[in-house]
Amino acid sequence: MFRKILIANRGEIAVRVMRTLREMEIPSVAVFSDVDRRSLHVRRADEAVRIGPAAARESYLAIERILDAARKTGADAIHPGYGFLSENAEFAAACEAAGIKFIGPSSDAIRKMGSKTEARKVAVAAGATVVPGTAEGMTDGAQALQFARDVGYPVMLKAVAGGGGKGMRRVDRVEDFTASFATASGEALAAFGNAAVYVEKLIERPRHIEIQVLGDEHGNLIHLGERECSIQRRHQKVIEECPSPVMAIDPGLRERMGRAAVSAAKAAGYFNAGTIEFLVDAERNFYFLEMNTRLQVEHPVTELVTGLDLVRMQIEIAAGERLALKQEQVEWRGSAIECRVYAEDPENGFFPSPGRIAQYAEPSGPGVRIDSGVYQGWTVPLDYDPMLAKLACWAGTRQHAAARLGRALSECAVLGIRTNISFLAELMKDVEFLAGELDTAFLERYFKRRLREAPEAPSEAPQGIVSEVLKAARKPLALQTRSAESRWKSMGRAELLR
Repeated sequence: MFRKILIANRGEIAVRVMRTLREMEIPSVAVFSDVDRRSLHVRRADEAVRIGPAAARESYLAIERILDAARKTGADAIHPGYGFLSENAEFAAACEAAGIKFIGPSSDAIRKMGSKTEARKVAVAAGATVVPGTAEGMTDGAQALQFARDVGYPVMLKAVAGGGGKGMRRVDRVEDFTASFATASGEALAAFGNAAVYVEKLIERPRHIEIQVLGDEHGNLIHLGERECSIQRRHQKVIEECPSPVMAIDPGLRERMGRAAVSAAKAAGYFNAGTIEFLVDAERNFYFLEMNTRLQVEHPVTELVTGLDLVRMQIEIAAGERLALKQEQVEWRGSAIECRVYAEDPENGFFPSPGRIAQYAEPSGPGVRIDSGVYQGWTVPLDYDPMLAKLACWAGTRQHAAARLGRALSECAVLGIRTNISFLAELMKDVEFLAGELDTAFLERYFKRRLREAPEAPSEAPQGIVSEVLKAARKPLALQTRSAESRWKSMGRAELLR
């Protein structure tokens, strides 16, 4: 087993990895930028090393600085978390060359499956159905425009390297293509250091369902079932759950998708944790979308339903151990739903809301799990993604899990900054959500329904579905925020988590 592991990341995922390391009695090393000097992951680590200023390119994306931190501290393995360098083949190769174990797939597998275009080729060779799209990433907007004309609108632009909604744009008209392509390419370069974008035919109102795969370095590979990730805003997942509600309608769908996911991963020579993402249409046909060659943000719902620790399994695989679990031994019990708590203002177009957290308390109780990277008194920086925590709840049924998550959200207290907690609590009571009627256009319909249900919208309300709805719905959100403040005042300071 490893002597010491460096986590090349920050925030809640770094803290989450450290929890497993502590259980395994493996010392942890944190890295931090100047603005993260007092972050929770720095406080929780056994050692911490400064790697540069706030700009990610000079810190969390600086490969040599991270490797140097590993060398100086004697770390013989690196866990990349998600985002930043987690899907960077150059980083994995640099770790391999330095004799430091990269806790993830090989650099070759990342090149094959971390690139959306290369992953499509592998998936097709493995027999998967894919959405029509360009064979290669493009930086030439004129060439991409011609493909979009050929395949027909609407189309989706996607960064070749990376995910998380960065470098992604829907384009409905030829008049908007050039500007959208430039924006997507610029975002891709800033987020992943690669400006290449590919063009894909857009399937209207599909479900977004992903399959968790896990393989060891001895050729054994299994899947751990699906996660429903259809509720998205700006291509960023908002709510994730396991199992998907559609599995109750078509029980054999998990098996079919699982086989397809394992086949694609095997074709790439893949090992460690990864996720195969699919689009599922109304007839329950599924199309390979991409692979995330890393641990997913939403992995807690899989852990809650299967009872497995994916981070521990990642570390054991990287240490050369064989999978102790066969496919037929994987079991799924109950239902788990996760939401992402962000420092953002729902009344202002979900604009980031950095600042100092004046007061903070987390919910608890049976079946409640919170993966957090913050504490009272910490200042949320503007430099990175504003996710504060992930709140996940498990119960015997989906309805109970939703009710439990709603209750847990009502007990969250994050004061001093704006958050999306009230917005998430409203979603847990939505009739369409509770009925499991999900697809990637869910939030668009939800906002329209809220607009219709609002008593009266100001005549000068700005244009656009989201801004109109938020303007009309400002009163109930404000009331819920005051309610949270009232709950806070009634709580004892002993309940604070520092």
